[in-house]
Amino acid sequence: MKISIERGALLRAVGQAQSVVERRNTIPILANVLIEAEGDSARFRATDLDIEVVDRAAAQVERAGATTVSAITLHEIVRKLPDGALVQLTDDNAAGRLTVQAGRSNFSLATLPRDDFPVMASPDYTSNFAAPASVLRRLFDKSKFAISTEETRYYLNGVYMHVAQGEEGQVLRCVATDGHRLARVDAALPGGAETMPGVIVPRKTVGELRKLLEDDDMEIAVSVSETKVRFATPDITLTSKVIDGTFPDYTRVIPQDNARRLEVDAAEFARAVDRVATVSSERSRAVKMALDEDRLVLSVNAPDSGAAEEELAVAYGDERLEIGFNAKYLLEIASQVDRENAVFLFNNSGDPTLMREGNDTSAVYVVMPMRV
Repeated sequence: MKISIERGALLRAVGQAQSVVERRNTIPILANVLIEAEGDSARFRATDLDIEVVDRAAAQVERAGATTVSAITLHEIVRKLPDGALVQLTDDNAAGRLTVQAGRSNFSLATLPRDDFPVMASPDYTSNFAAPASVLRRLFDKSKFAISTEETRYYLNGVYMHVAQGEEGQVLRCVATDGHRLARVDAALPGGAETMPGVIVPRKTVGELRKLLEDDDMEIAVSVSETKVRFATPDITLTSKVIDGTFPDYTRVIPQDNARRLEVDAAEFARAVDRVATVSSERSRAVKMALDEDRLVLSVNAPDSGAAEEELAVAYGDERLEIGFNAKYLLEIASQVDRENAVFLFNNSGDPTLMREGNDTSAVYVVMPMRV
């Protein structure tokens, strides 16, 4: 194999690959990226056996072929090369080396046989549809903060993507929860997605997918089966196993009858919570919200470190209420609000609180209160 490729294209392809491979591996080949060159392009494939990414980049192919080399080492080399450099990759199968050459820089890296590289099997996808990158980005960005990191409840370690019944018909919905907070985000159902099975997309896959969704004008081809999900652009294909488990019935924890309504400037609220939480103990970071007629008082009382209080002018017309929350959860939910105002709907100090953006119900959040 002998190819020449522009440094920027190579850096993007190898950067995507090295973020998929695991740093610690018992199987040496899984630390490598498979480079396959033919025609007028090169494909860079990496996997951790649960996720596989294939990135295609334009290249001048002098000699077709394939090899595998350390993804992290190659990425570090390419990252440190000057912008605009033309990089030449030459594989010597007999010696088991790959030469990386750019200008006066020359590197020789150890390779492993391409035949040892595991390629993820492609199942028969039962549902295929296309969605704009901006739609998928909103669905996953607004829900991923609530993904659980608790390994024992593995079925919560991802975003549940499924077809659901919305207020005006079927929607494509993403839900995540860790038992303390929940995010539910809806988008118009793309054509062809009606029969899609509900799948739990793992946390790592959600992080890798974000890199495919930068271009608002891009259409993403989505394929779903009971065991795998695939997201593809013209140049990058991301395939992932889904979490084998049953996502709980989240509709039971979304309050329907919370009548006490608070409307507040979302950015101002987030800044105020951040300020008063400065003095709270790291373990709980509890913030108390005291609500009265058009007035909100945020306070923290940490016996070991001090106390803080801040008052905000808000829209609130119900009876007095005192309720406590984990400051981190409040900040994460407030940061999801794209519009100016956040609306909180309360029942009482012991029940879950609902939050949304103004009157928009396409994204709703639930947070459990704390004793303060």
